[in-house]
Amino acid sequence: MSAPVDPTTTTAWAELDRLRGEFTPDLRAWFDAEPSRVVDLTHDAADLHVDLSKSYLTPDVIAALIRLAEQTRVAERRDAMFAGEKINTTEDRAVLHTALRLPRDARLEVDGENVVEHVHAELDKMYAFADRVRSGEWTGSTGKRIETVINIGIGGSDLGPVMVYEALAPYRQEGLECRFVSNIDPADLAETTQGLDPETTLFIVASKTFTTLETMTNARMARAWLLDGLRAAGAITGDDQSAEAIAKHFVAVSTALDKVAEFGIDPDNAFGFWDWVGGRYSVDSVIGTSVCIAIGPERFAEFLGGFRAIDEHFLNEPVASNVPMIMGLLNVWYNNFLGAQSHAVLPYQQYLHRFPAYLQQLTMESNGKSVRWDATAVTTQTGEVFWGEPGTNGQHAFFQLLHQGTKLIPADFIGIANPAHALTDGETDAHDLLMGNFFAQTAALAWGKTEQEVRAEGTDESIIGARIFPGNRPTAAIMAAELSPRVVGELIALYEHITFTEGAVWGIDSFDQWGVELGKSLAKELAPAVAGDAAALDRADPSTRAQIEWYRRHRR
Repeated sequence: MSAPVDPTTTTAWAELDRLRGEFTPDLRAWFDAEPSRVVDLTHDAADLHVDLSKSYLTPDVIAALIRLAEQTRVAERRDAMFAGEKINTTEDRAVLHTALRLPRDARLEVDGENVVEHVHAELDKMYAFADRVRSGEWTGSTGKRIETVINIGIGGSDLGPVMVYEALAPYRQEGLECRFVSNIDPADLAETTQGLDPETTLFIVASKTFTTLETMTNARMARAWLLDGLRAAGAITGDDQSAEAIAKHFVAVSTALDKVAEFGIDPDNAFGFWDWVGGRYSVDSVIGTSVCIAIGPERFAEFLGGFRAIDEHFLNEPVASNVPMIMGLLNVWYNNFLGAQSHAVLPYQQYLHRFPAYLQQLTMESNGKSVRWDATAVTTQTGEVFWGEPGTNGQHAFFQLLHQGTKLIPADFIGIANPAHALTDGETDAHDLLMGNFFAQTAALAWGKTEQEVRAEGTDESIIGARIFPGNRPTAAIMAAELSPRVVGELIALYEHITFTEGAVWGIDSFDQWGVELGKSLAKELAPAVAGDAAALDRADPSTRAQIEWYRRHRR
């Protein structure tokens, strides 16, 4: 890849800086002056209907952001990614999560091989396995059908599957539950296995290298739980039966087949993926095996179709109406010019309650960088702190800060027109009430309440100041007709490409995560000290040594 363009040296950046100097958000005035504002700033991307009219976009800002995308060569980098070029420069890898959802008849060559063939070979293997579990053909070692699937992973091997599993709850097969373990804290595995029957439990161990500390520690504890439970039930006695039990109750998502076999898993029951798939971009690969078991291959294929629909939009739509690109550029405007440091994601849909947590990894692991893809220092702020909770829970928690606080916090509201459960209290449709809150909050954040309006309500003069809402708080509204597998795929792909756009402008490699590695290596170095090795403890810094000494004194 060529050297990144320093965005601060472009004429577009200078223009945005000039606009920032005279920028005073006034949504009321903008709507009055721009009769077509809603039409101009509302776009459809596949099944997603996106209204940016309450954002901080003006015609001048849009024009400058489009020029910034051109001058930092965002489209050129996008095309290179889709073509399989090695844009992950620090690891010398292609970035091809988009290949995971290409149709079977597509062709994309990387290092002389058509990767689409490999993708569909693994998908077919996963689909066949999912069907066997769902039908009851695959059984545990005692012949009982599987009732619970436990996915053991961490990071993208956990956050993606658990988020999608929760999001698509109405599509799950009855009588087949999935649970998820990621934390190395033994309480996580203990609580996850609570009340389960080892004879009807299947574990999926998701680790590309089969060496991930947290995942493999949990996998070994799960193996011990399984064998102890089967022995207690008299289901197994000797080593041969133990080996058979592991082979029937464990499968792997990994390419390290030798280590898979050492663990006791049949390599034929290992599903592979590639180094051009980052963990946080992998839920649409065989990392989603637990999801595929839960919703079935047909629905999983629909899920992939949603990703593909947004990929095609991102690849082909002009910048001005390219939803992920314009939203990514808008975030650059908020972050680099208007001082926003965080971004709220507020799904008015309980099934999406894990979506903000999923986006935290996607966005912050991707763009939390202080060097560019050529290892030179960045020249501007990068990254955003993503956070959020489902509405209306958040309204009774942190919305006070959004409405009357001193910080600029752009917020994305996500709403669904048709609920999976249309319930009423006899008088009110609960979903209409939920969406009424959705619309009311975006309106309240935009328009606020003026001093004159507060006074006109007869408010006591002594508390008028406390009742004023400044308004002009920017929001985006993202809506879809239903929360189907396809739409969940579209939402994920939307934010993948928003994240890509920001990284491309900043000139950073959004696909490595070296910042994660230091803590991992230090944990391995300190493990002997924590376990009581005096020499290892002496090598620790004074603060860390004191902490470990306190821990060991109080460890029962």
